[in-house]
Amino acid sequence: MKLVIPMAGLGTRMRPHTWTRPKPLIPLGGQPMLGHILERFRDLPIDEYIFIVGWLGSQIEDYIKETSAIPARFVVQDQMLGQAHAISLARDYLQGPTFLMWVDTLFADADFANLAEAGNGGVIFTKEVDDPRRFGVVETNAQGYATRLIEKPDSVDNKNVLIGLYYFNDGAWLARACEELMARRIQTKGEYYLADAITLMIEQGARFQSREIGVWLDTGKPETTFVTHRYLLEHGCENSFQSPRPGVVIIPPVYVHPEAVIERSVIGPYVSIGKDTQIRDSILRDTIVDEGVEIDGVMLEESIIGRWVKLAGHFRKLNIGDSSVEL
Repeated sequence: MKLVIPMAGLGTRMRPHTWTRPKPLIPLGGQPMLGHILERFRDLPIDEYIFIVGWLGSQIEDYIKETSAIPARFVVQDQMLGQAHAISLARDYLQGPTFLMWVDTLFADADFANLAEAGNGGVIFTKEVDDPRRFGVVETNAQGYATRLIEKPDSVDNKNVLIGLYYFNDGAWLARACEELMARRIQTKGEYYLADAITLMIEQGARFQSREIGVWLDTGKPETTFVTHRYLLEHGCENSFQSPRPGVVIIPPVYVHPEAVIERSVIGPYVSIGKDTQIRDSILRDTIVDEGVEIDGVMLEESIIGRWVKLAGHFRKLNIGDSSVEL
């Protein structure tokens, strides 16, 4: 079984952080978002990862080599022509059972039982939302099988949206559909979308079962990243109880790296603090602090602080990238 994760986008909505590293490596609750995603598949017989990378893709390769024993391939997408184009670049490696997932989404409570019996096409995982127009939607028949996928619909009638998680019984069929889509120049709003490729598969006889998940979270932009960060701290990433610190008030849930130094400060709720960070005489809440940061006499909330930053001063909200100084 293969797991394909396209991640070649520039991550413009998460700048300035994505100027110096790819979005999947921004840390939340003690590890990069990519690590949290891969954990969701640890109980499945995944025998190969396929990462479709672009901007700063070598950092993804380094991270996987350091943290995973599962064989991995890295395919470069140097033209941003759409999702189906990205998948087509990995066509030589797509055979048999295949999971596909976008990297800026996180899920929980997904039903992975009896995948092979769901349909000869596979499974499309969905979630009901109030406004589906930013997403794709799936139309189904009375038996729960997909009849058509629509990317970024104009109406809000169908609220059953695509969350970016798919299972294909045959990855090679998916690759052929993506190639046919491009050969026929079938585009939506100027791009080759996976939704259109799956619709082609349905027209060719593929049966996809639709399954709704329990939890769907997004890390595509700062405001949704904070929501995901809070969820992760509430569901397993909290560790403040492991290392009480004299003179420091911890308000859970909080993640603190064992090699971080905190003195005379109030931390939490919803704070992550990275390795080799030093915090003194400060108050932090709802904030993500990366490694090697120095914070002195600062109040922060709803802030994302990149690596090797130096902060001193007063109350503020910050979204500041690597190697910055703010006094």
